Amino acid sequence: MGDSHSWTAVPGTAERARSVLAAAWSCAVTADGGREEFVGAHTVDEDGRVHLRVPEDSSLRTAAICAPRGEPSAVLEFADVAPVPVRHRVRARLWLAGWFAPEDDHLAFHATRVVLRDPSGAAVVALDEFAAAAPDPLATAEAQLLTHLADAHPDAVERLTRLVRHDSLHGAVRVQPLAVDRHGLTLRIERVRAHGDVRLPFHAPADDVGQLTERMHVLLTQASAAACPGALQWQRTDRDG
Repeated sequence: MGDSHSWTAVPGTAERARSVLAAAWSCAVTADGGREEFVGAHTVDEDGRVHLRVPEDSSLRTAAICAPRGEPSAVLEFADVAPVPVRHRVRARLWLAGWFAPEDDHLAFHATRVVLRDPSGAAVVALDEFAAAAPDPLATAEAQLLTHLADAHPDAVERLTRLVRHDSLHGAVRVQPLAVDRHGLTLRIERVRAHGDVRLPFHAPADDVGQLTERMHVLLTQASAAACPGALQWQRTDRDG
């Protein structure tokens, strides 16, 4: 699949990893043979270090206190889930392997390995690159931006498909906004038994929501000037998860 644009800048792997971490509201921790899910319990430093608040009686806290300091003993997992209902909503998973150290009223996690996995495969992120990278400036606003686009402006989503290559829309039954970052918007094109993604890059990076609005207006203007592809004859269906 492709689109009619020539500039296809995408976030780097380290930036994507930091964006997943910045936007995640929950995480799963595997340590000492057990696994616990924590919701709204972690914060992230500017260098990507995770701080986790756990109950006093948590087995994770006990394991962290008893584990040999500096030895990898835990894995944190964060899921990047599409905010708009689409098939296969998990867009990526981020794993941090390392060890916990008790600090005041929380546990500080010291990563020794960072792995990001998305549909293109798994990639190890160098620790220095991970620490130096900044999350995408739209990462924490993305969920609200995409759900608003899908719910309030389905006509705009349909218009944007005019920028998608004709053969990419063959057999499409539904198109939804899947992701947005400073470099572009990604659409999920669903067919009866398959799906694919198309990226529509912006003409310049968007460093905040105001700039994103301008970039989207440019895309919509380009779409309005494009011929409507004849292959786009999807049936409107109820959303699924």
